[in-house]
Formats: sequence, C-alpha cells, structure tokens
Amino acid sequence: MTVYTEDEEYMAYVGHLIEKPKVQKLGTIPHHYHSTRLEHSINVSYTSYKIAKKLGWDAKSTARGGLLHDLFFYDWRNTKFKKSHAWVHPRIAKRNAEKLTTLNKVEEDIIVKHMFGATIAPPRYKESWIVTCVDKYWAVREATLPLQKMWKQGSFYFR
Repeated sequence: MTVYTEDEEYMAYVGHLIEKPKVQKLGTIPHHYHSTRLEHSINVSYTSYKIAKKLGWDAKSTARGGLLHDLFFYDWRNTKFKKSHAWVHPRIAKRNAEKLTTLNKVEEDIIVKHMFGATIAPPRYKESWIVTCVDKYWAVREATLPLQKMWKQGSFYFR
C-alpha cells in the first residue's frame, strides 16, 4: 500500500516518525508471516486514520497510535514472552514510543489497549477501538496473503 505517501495530511502526522531509524528497523522484522512489522504498522495506521477522519474523530492521534502500536524489536515466536506476548508487547511498544515522541492520552491508550480480546482491559477512547479492530483485520489479511493470491488466480478450491 503506497498510497499513504501521497496523503499530505497523513504524512504531516506520521511522516517524521516513519523516517526514524527505530521505526525503520521494524521493516527488518517479520510480523504476520507474510509482512514486516513496519508494513503491518503502516497498514493499521493508515486504515485507522482514514476511518477516524471519515467519522470526524481524532485522526492524528489515531494515525500516530496506529503506527506505534507494535513498536517492539523481537520476534515474539522466539522469546520467553511467547505466552504473555499479548499482554507484554503493548507496554514495551509504549515505552519505545515515548523515547521517540511525546504521546497524548489517546495515543497511549491506543498502544496499550490494542490487544483487547486477548487482554482484559478494554480501550477507553473510540479511536482506540478503531485501531484495535483494524489491527485484527490486517493481522488476518497479512497472514492469509498466499491464500488470497491463490483465490485470485483461481487455484484455490474446496473439495
């Protein structure tokens, strides 16, 4: 999805963050099997931003929180956090994000609560709900990319 770079308002909100070396490092880390963590974070951020903007909600905080929601630098499948990853990584992401920029309360909530469903505490803000839902959408979409390609090519059949 390269259309996000052409969206001047979106880039004004997050372009400077995307350029930061720590955020760029996410481009080297596999995420949902068929994407990098940077691709995933931008997908979640831009889609969430577009929804918030359409609804007249806080599009800037939604874009920023969505971009930074998975700002951690380990492969959770190969770590001691494997069982508690859903609870641990949002707090790690928040700490890492605070080293890059000042977060407002909405952005903090987006980052910390984006795993609702796998964690107990529900999002407090409507923008957090957007990112939470969009994160799940992109996780499924990215993980099933080979199946989508097979479906489009007509080589995926149920027997």
